[in-house]
Amino acid sequence: MNAALFFNLLLNGVIEGLIIGLAALALNLVFAVARFPNTATGDIMTVGAYAGIAVQGLGISSTVLQMLAAVVVCMALCVVLYRLVFRRLQGRSMLAVLLASIGLAFIIRAAVFLIAGPEQRVFQIPLQRAIDIGGVALQPSMLWLAVTAFGCMAVVFAVLFLTPIGRRMRAVADNRALARTSGIDVDRVMVALWLLTGAVCGVAGMVLGINTVVMPENGWNILLPAFAAAVLGGVGSPVGAIVAGLALGIVQELSTPFVGFTYKIALSFVALIVILAIRPRGLFGAAVKVR
Repeated sequence: MNAALFFNLLLNGVIEGLIIGLAALALNLVFAVARFPNTATGDIMTVGAYAGIAVQGLGISSTVLQMLAAVVVCMALCVVLYRLVFRRLQGRSMLAVLLASIGLAFIIRAAVFLIAGPEQRVFQIPLQRAIDIGGVALQPSMLWLAVTAFGCMAVVFAVLFLTPIGRRMRAVADNRALARTSGIDVDRVMVALWLLTGAVCGVAGMVLGINTVVMPENGWNILLPAFAAAVLGGVGSPVGAIVAGLALGIVQELSTPFVGFTYKIALSFVALIVILAIRPRGLFGAAVKVR
């Protein structure tokens, strides 16, 4: 493998890792506070991508406006799911809520099939000349995707650690009963959590759709690597989700010349198993109490 190929694969791996990291971040946000793995995360991302495609279909070519539509739609969808389903299941076993989220994932995917059809869609991104850096072709669109993904992550961490609602989220995540006793409106915190999760899903769905194509299976295909990153980074750890997502994306891309496209995902899971054998709680994980 020559240096140019290595750095091209590395750049592709960073973009793929950021997508996985965003999806894993959405998973870990919910698990850290609501204490269940939301398997509908990938399909919520898909809805966001199709919202962007719908805006494009109206003749609006601005990627920023398409992204905004994706974020708003995903935020609304997440709040609806919380109000109609997940809030009613509070206090139930994690298995019951997990099964409900699996059912919602299938329902969302079926609805996307019925409304949008099975055809692949693409975002019409203006063609721009690649930036050549020592034989490495850097597409401006890739740079834009990376900046968008990192910007989304920065906003999430700013909300979690620099705002009153973020402090309340962390208090509920630590001890819900104590937070309620302290006067924190837990329901309002949960709504804020789902709004934040929806925003992340909207950005992740758009970044995935722009980087590849938009189809109903998009979210389902990214869900398994996202779960792997969430577990590898430490369940409930936002930082771990991002770091592990980047690591898995880079490992997958750098291994492609050796194992091929078909088996590159399997190799990342080999890395996952090895690391978990050494650190069972993941890279940044701590003991988590579940109901």
